[in-house]
Amino acid sequence: MTTNYELYKVFYWAAKTGSLTQAAKALYITQPSVSHAIKQLEESFGLTLFYRNSKGVALTQEGVSLYSYIEQSQILISLAEEKMAALKNLDNGELRIGGSDSLFKHYMLSYLEEFHVLYPNIKLHLSHGTTPEVITFLKEGKIDLGVVRMPIVDPQLEVRESIQLKDCFVAGERYAQLKDKVMTLDMLLEHQLILFSRNSRVRMAITELFNSYGYTLKPEIEVGSVDLLIEFARRGLGISYVTREFISKELEEGSLFEIQLDVALPPSHVGIMTKRNMPISLAANRFMDLIFKAD
Repeated sequence: MTTNYELYKVFYWAAKTGSLTQAAKALYITQPSVSHAIKQLEESFGLTLFYRNSKGVALTQEGVSLYSYIEQSQILISLAEEKMAALKNLDNGELRIGGSDSLFKHYMLSYLEEFHVLYPNIKLHLSHGTTPEVITFLKEGKIDLGVVRMPIVDPQLEVRESIQLKDCFVAGERYAQLKDKVMTLDMLLEHQLILFSRNSRVRMAITELFNSYGYTLKPEIEVGSVDLLIEFARRGLGISYVTREFISKELEEGSLFEIQLDVALPPSHVGIMTKRNMPISLAANRFMDLIFKAD
């Protein structure tokens, strides 16, 4: 049996107030409309739900039983409406973003800080991972958007380019003799190289570049974080391949210097990734507005 929700709402207010007149006022309808709705509901069940008394109306035993359920549903509906209003005003909710540690730290941090100041009641949930892992997070609905290195070619995803980064080889003081030299790839391969893990987008890009010149890239050290790439190079364990924008402080203070090559290194593009044809939350929309307004 399917009963119009409006009939239950009239029943709820009549039972709650004990008055058809008060129920009509609460619902902004006429008293005859309230009486008609209750009659329809009683006819649909084949039961009497109210009886009249000196104060107005009161529930029959059957009416009390129905009210115990309808009251719970009305409370849940009211809570749902309050929740929707809070989400609309960004007084509640969650922003779920996936990305690498380095992009969170060196690129997203200022945006996350600004967003938190503007919307302090929105919870921030960051999922760390490689680009393939972030793509999986997004497809499984675990995040609202992903911050990734491009290119991403996937019909299920949309990627909007945000910024361009420049990757470079860097070394510490132990390699000071290379500071003023322009090196070939042959010369570079004579030294210990430190690269990010092989399933990262940056690693794939530099491997493809070396392959295009007929070289196989075999690093002596592989690490899982940009911080280790920086620290290992600074301590002289080898020459690291890292994003220049992430080491501006080290380059400025001189603890690292850039290796000059006779070939151009490809720029790296960062994009904001969402699932195609899938609406994102208001919080995620506002966060994207912050990023692209700044860009």
